[in-house]
Amino acid sequence: MQTLSLFSKGLKNIPASVTWYIADIAEAKGKQELYTNQSPQKLKVLREHALIESAVSSNRIEGVEIDQKRIGTVIFGKPFLQDRNEEEIQGYRDALRWIHDENKTIPVNEMAIKELHNLARGEIWDSGKYQEKDSDIIEHLPNGSTRVRFKTVSAENTNQAMQELVSLYNELMKTKVIHPLLTIAAFNLDFLCIHPFRDGNGRVSRLLLLLQLYHAGYEMGRYVSLERLIEEHKERYYETLEISSQRWHEGKHDPWPYINFLLYILKKAYHEFSEQMITIPGPKGAKTALIFEQIMKMNGEFTLSQLHSKCPDVSRDMVRKVLKDLKKQEQVVSEGRGTGARWRRKGNDLS
Repeated sequence: MQTLSLFSKGLKNIPASVTWYIADIAEAKGKQELYTNQSPQKLKVLREHALIESAVSSNRIEGVEIDQKRIGTVIFGKPFLQDRNEEEIQGYRDALRWIHDENKTIPVNEMAIKELHNLARGEIWDSGKYQEKDSDIIEHLPNGSTRVRFKTVSAENTNQAMQELVSLYNELMKTKVIHPLLTIAAFNLDFLCIHPFRDGNGRVSRLLLLLQLYHAGYEMGRYVSLERLIEEHKERYYETLEISSQRWHEGKHDPWPYINFLLYILKKAYHEFSEQMITIPGPKGAKTALIFEQIMKMNGEFTLSQLHSKCPDVSRDMVRKVLKDLKKQEQVVSEGRGTGARWRRKGNDLS
């Protein structure tokens, strides 16, 4: 609540980069309705793809991973779950669906926050409950030693801190003393510094970010995975979080590095959404275009399995067919045969 408390007193100086990001995001938001009124089939494919990427990436940031071959089944099917990791990923999927479907009726309060944690953590003894013992954020160093990266709010003071955080957030969103995006980013930073749960705080923070963006009218998170973008910039995420959390307890911290990072992610998400809606062909080619997009992101050689892992909601046979079609068009080349064949783009582009 320290950042929101600072902001509630008014902002005299806002970094120029923050102002630029807010302006760019506002411009992109203005085009949002234009894109969301386009082909329902295109949007459906993007939603499904974003759901997978979000559930997998948000958990992977915390070291929770599953077999690539199981991703589609765990996300879209009703499988017999094989381990705890699959349970957590499916739980995160349930939390995402709740937000996507019911965001207008989900308030930002302690009950909703605990329910998001309960969904994301699954069947575990303290899901949906604040921490009962102090749990600082520990960093494991390459040499095997550890250090306290950040001393979180004590378990004894967690309830009060969360009450203040939620109260300040809702008051600022109501009065609009500062821009909603700054209120949302400040809340995100404060939540991570309070660290109210024993485990799963990062995942809940990302779910809350999505929910709060919905409330403020920013819907890019439905079609582009914010979690995947954060994972792609994970080092910067942790770096800015550490910088902005220094002296947080005294209210003498610098929140702008982390806020700047979050705004960059939002701008990037809108840019990606815009590109996808412009470049993805008609309904029959939506999934094909997603495969094209993943090929474009590949650096150097790749295998069929590596490509399929990037778009698990598309069948392996379809990925294989697209590669064969592109090969006939001389847009990709391959070396070897079968599943072990190495593929690469021919030239610098697919056209």
